[in-house]
Amino acid sequence: MSEPALRSDSDVSTPLERLEAARDRFERTQQRIDERGGEAVADAAQAYRNATDLLESYVDRATGTGRENFKAYVQLEGQFASLVDGIPDDLANREAFEDALDAIDKRRLSESDFERAHDALEPAARYAELIDARDDARDALADARTAASKRRREVDEEIDERERLLELGSADLDAPVERLRKPIERYDDQIREAFSEYRLEASAREVFALLERSRWYPFVGFQRPPDDLREYVRTSPDGEYTIPELLEYADYSRSKLSHYVEDADVLKRRVATQQTYLDGIDAEALTIGWPPGPAGVLRRRTRELRPFVERVADEETVAALRTVRTLTYDSDYERLQTAAQAVSQLSADERERLADGRIEEELEALRTEREELEAALAVDDPV
Repeated sequence: MSEPALRSDSDVSTPLERLEAARDRFERTQQRIDERGGEAVADAAQAYRNATDLLESYVDRATGTGRENFKAYVQLEGQFASLVDGIPDDLANREAFEDALDAIDKRRLSESDFERAHDALEPAARYAELIDARDDARDALADARTAASKRRREVDEEIDERERLLELGSADLDAPVERLRKPIERYDDQIREAFSEYRLEASAREVFALLERSRWYPFVGFQRPPDDLREYVRTSPDGEYTIPELLEYADYSRSKLSHYVEDADVLKRRVATQQTYLDGIDAEALTIGWPPGPAGVLRRRTRELRPFVERVADEETVAALRTVRTLTYDSDYERLQTAAQAVSQLSADERERLADGRIEEELEALRTEREELEAALAVDDPV
């Protein structure tokens, strides 16, 4: 009677289905082994592998008529006979090993004798196949659990995204967000202009000191200078030049550059190789951006920005920053901020899916999928 076909993992599509199919495949394979006596199957499989390994290792050496061939044959017969003697009398298909020994029990062997020995062992091969099938099923189950765990993490992220969309969808899209936008844009424009002028006037050493100071302020996201460039600007007289001047000098020839800097070669090594970084030093780390964050975040950010703004800009720009900070104390701020987020972030497709209820349906389906994945992964692994 033929064995029932096991469902292939490739016949299903979702990680949950693949996990369930892999567990079913493993359990059914294990059941087939248990029905034939678990340890007996393992012993028979190991005996089969030992026997076939012996035959494979001697097939070239023990065939023929030479003295070395005969010596190899004697070794093979002795080892194979010891293997058969060591097999318990009640081992499944023990007679297959005895028949294989009979096939090679002659004074001279040919390749056909080895083929007959392999054929004689065939009844015991199914036990090795069962063990191999279980090992494959175990590996497939481990892979399926990994994929299901990955999908669970993805589902968590997708749930967070749908919940965020629902929160944005509840926003008052007609709210007067200009009450926030105008003061923020005014400040951002002013700080960009002020920093551009500061960059033209301040020495590279002074600018780098400002950037270094930001390391203590999490909401001021300047990128700190590379170590070799920072050390050069700090210790060399060239650090008194502005950043635009250093960038201009980096394009000079060495002969021309020697009239302006202490060491032309050092400037070339330090500045010319870091032009991308130097070009990228701008005011963006000091801007608010649109849409703004929650009130508490914006309040903390404006507090950390203030000493930097005072360093690079005039009192008018500092006042513009204070105005932005004042917005966070407005009782209507959260409503306006949520509306600003919604207007800025919701795509046309997302608005349509919110309007017709698809986002809620997707969220419910994702939550169900997460529960099913967690339940499936919580099952005690039989491996």
